[in-house]
Amino acid sequence: MASEDSELLAIARRYCELVESLDEGDRAPLIHLNELLPRLHAAMAAVVPWPDDGALDADLDLDQRFELFSRLHRLLGDLDGYWMEYDVTPDRQEMSGSLADDLTDIYCELKNGLARLEGNSDTRRTLGRWRTGFCKHWGQHVVDAERHLYALAARDRLY
Repeated sequence: MASEDSELLAIARRYCELVESLDEGDRAPLIHLNELLPRLHAAMAAVVPWPDDGALDADLDLDQRFELFSRLHRLLGDLDGYWMEYDVTPDRQEMSGSLADDLTDIYCELKNGLARLEGNSDTRRTLGRWRTGFCKHWGQHVVDAERHLYALAARDRLY
């Protein structure tokens, strides 16, 4: 396995650990996510895509996914919602971005890939399919989460 692959897997494991460690009143994992997401973004950009061979492995438990989202949404509280580029409504209830949603989608993609790798799945195929999913969907969540966490840090709301 190439060193870039090992680094990406380490970043993915660390990301999942941080999301799992989020707890009420402890913003340290958010600070670490703010530092880790740009590394994840750069590492994913270097992965060679896998040829599209059908649907991505979506071994999702929608109940577990919703449970994670709900927990993160509750823990993040007023840090969760953010304005997307073209939001114009002044009502905070209508903010269209959600850090909880971003973190959940990234987590589920990474956790699913890590589980496949533990089952002795082909590393190149798994990483390539991560890249395909990243380009088609969850990469936008990475960018949005990066931007929102950066804005929170710039306003001293992560510390």
